[in-house]
Amino acid sequence: MTIKLHDTHRGRKVAFEPLVDGKVTMYLCGPTVYNYAHIGNARPAVVFDLLTRILRRRYELTFARNFTDVDDKINAAAIETGKTIGEITERFKIAYNEDMAALGVLAPDIEPCATDHIAEMITMIEKLLEKGHAYEADGHVLFDVASDKNYGSLSKRDLREMIAGARVEVAPYKKAAHDFVLWKPSTPELPGWDSPWGRGRPGWHIECSAMAEKHLGKTIDIHAGGQDLVFPHHENEMAQSSCVHDGDAFARFWLHNGFLSMKQEKMSKSVGNVLLVHDLIKEFPGEILRLALLSAHYRQPLDWSDETLKSARRMLDRLYGAIRGIDVSDEARAAAEAPQSLVAALEDDLNSPKAMAEFFALARELNKSGDETEKQRLAATMYAAGDLMGLLQSDPEEWFAGDADGQISAEDIEALIEKRKQAKANRDFAAADAVRDELEAAGVSIADGRDGTTWRRA
Repeated sequence: MTIKLHDTHRGRKVAFEPLVDGKVTMYLCGPTVYNYAHIGNARPAVVFDLLTRILRRRYELTFARNFTDVDDKINAAAIETGKTIGEITERFKIAYNEDMAALGVLAPDIEPCATDHIAEMITMIEKLLEKGHAYEADGHVLFDVASDKNYGSLSKRDLREMIAGARVEVAPYKKAAHDFVLWKPSTPELPGWDSPWGRGRPGWHIECSAMAEKHLGKTIDIHAGGQDLVFPHHENEMAQSSCVHDGDAFARFWLHNGFLSMKQEKMSKSVGNVLLVHDLIKEFPGEILRLALLSAHYRQPLDWSDETLKSARRMLDRLYGAIRGIDVSDEARAAAEAPQSLVAALEDDLNSPKAMAEFFALARELNKSGDETEKQRLAATMYAAGDLMGLLQSDPEEWFAGDADGQISAEDIEALIEKRKQAKANRDFAAADAVRDELEAAGVSIADGRDGTTWRRA
């Protein structure tokens, strides 16, 4: 089966084929490191981590995810806190990687920082000037949008709409309002680098173009990010990268995840309705947050709520409950493969809800099996599915030992199960039924089997 992905540029789902047979290059826009990431920032990290896992099954993948470590927001944070820019960016780079790792996000192959690629940015700007796609004005260098006949093809907007849109800076030194900054001057208190146009710093968009080309080549296979980056960031990246190479494609496939909202309102630091991953992982296992982020199709909006988290916990309890108590050897786990139906769902434009449905079908088959050998085989298959999706990474007993969200603790559950066992031994079935009712009221279901009583949170 061919992997299919929805390409934003073409506006439809298409079969994926890499530029070089057997090899894939992929770039994901990473964070601007001036604060902790909120859960909306984590959605692209988790979603496209899942894509990298799918791609690595078939291809040799080179995956880059950058850090933007020169930006006006970082400058503002330095002024506000009294810390140096380097202290701020280094702190939040470490925090971001730790927080994403807690969500099961694997490290990228390459993690470039903007400040390490100033020379490449200057070279790219010089080429744009030489080719007539940029101009100097009042200490700035700007991209001349009118010089690119394809500008707007990614976001499907015409220039009039773009001028009226967000994040377009109007300045007297511009030829046109929609022209964007490639290089701007820095005052003494701000970070800056020497350049042919004086001491200054790069614009946001040129950073990713230069880093992607440096590490992945002038044409990359996949460029990914959140829906909010389609315009202006990715539109501008595509324009400057294509123009510097005389019209050659910058990215062959553009992928974008949908917004994450709270009560139907987009989550954003400027609005103030943010939930920081750094705080959430102190309350919830990272797998719960990961599954919650994968609970909707990646291109669809996802509304975040307490019920989102409760639903993810219930789903994981069902999966862990199925494999609980089944001894699977390391050899069996290494040899097992995820079900083809689950893989097919993920290879069809990352259909994670359908993949989870296949996961639960496998769990039901395991729960119904009475053959020990078959149960071990099915449990190994579940672990393989979990490895592919970044789930089932904990020991089942440790998973159920948690006591989050004010739920009844594992120790109390085990004590009630022992109380019920004694009541049944004394033929006091009314007392045994009362214990079962108490557990059900606490959201715990139990099942009696040959090896004793097992439980899981409902």
